[in-house]
Amino acid sequence: MSTVANPTYRRRVGYQSGLLGGFALVAAALLVMGDIATRDAIAEREAEDLLASLQQVLPEDLHDNDLLANTIQLPATAAVVPEGSVTVYRALQGLDVTAVAFDVTGQGYAGPIHVLLGIGVDGRVLGARVLAHAETPGLGDKIEIGRDDWILSFDGRSLDDPQPARWAVEKDGGIFDQFSGATITPRAVVRAVKGGLELFEANRDALTASAVLTTDAARED
Repeated sequence: MSTVANPTYRRRVGYQSGLLGGFALVAAALLVMGDIATRDAIAEREAEDLLASLQQVLPEDLHDNDLLANTIQLPATAAVVPEGSVTVYRALQGLDVTAVAFDVTGQGYAGPIHVLLGIGVDGRVLGARVLAHAETPGLGDKIEIGRDDWILSFDGRSLDDPQPARWAVEKDGGIFDQFSGATITPRAVVRAVKGGLELFEANRDALTASAVLTTDAARED
């Protein structure tokens, strides 16, 4: 009876390997199915979150377009993002560009700090919001708008306001406040925002040129 209850083939290495492989295959299939089933929902939620952030740095009265549509790409620079390209979101009124926004990156104490930066066509900061970071809770997280209004100190600033040498935290001779015990964090954000302004200035003509319709109807015309 023991042989019937526990057939010898079950003790073979090939059977056990096949059984394990079968379970792994089923698990992998379930993971793939779950990914496919949730992919669209996740992408939709990410788009909603991005749009909400864009609306904080690109005032509503400056655009009448879908901020997520008709983006343009710029080559990455070390001062903004380490590699790849920079996706630029344009605020339009008709076909006129009124402002742009893009993600800039600074190296904080615990890793990269991603900041969404909105800039008007006059080169002034319309707003800055931290999208992601891994800074120390209670210290470095003061860069978040939900925890402190420090990030608002960039509003209205430009490359010449303050002068370049003053684009730094107070400890480095600049005008921007620093956090007690966490100077590296605000320093990284200041440098990232300044780098974003420099990127805008270097590409001002391309970024502020009138938008071009890319619909099929426009091409036919």
